[in-house]
Amino acid sequence: MTSGTAMSPTDGRTLDRLYGVIQSRRGADPATSYTAKLFAEGSIKIAKKLGEEALEAAIEGVRGDGARLVAESADLLYHLLVLWADRGVTPAEVWRALEARSGTSGIDEKNSRGA
Repeated sequence: MTSGTAMSPTDGRTLDRLYGVIQSRRGADPATSYTAKLFAEGSIKIAKKLGEEALEAAIEGVRGDGARLVAESADLLYHLLVLWADRGVTPAEVWRALEARSGTSGIDEKNSRGA
């Protein structure tokens, strides 16, 4: 970033920290927390919002606007984490699933699931 403001360092733990913040919003006032509002609206609404964000990220990927793709990707990841939290999935579970696939070709992995 070149805005002149100091940025905190980011790394793979950023998603873990965001997940913790999302979890802390469970049961908060939906009038003051967008995350709490999503939790209150339920899994279907969260999943719908995730799908919308995925489509927006895909569109920006095709358009080639890197800044918009970054912004939409952040929205997508946030809504994915909200869905995980809603359904009781932790980032660590997903990281383990990804790690288990490490060194396996994507084609072989997909074939092993029968997909």
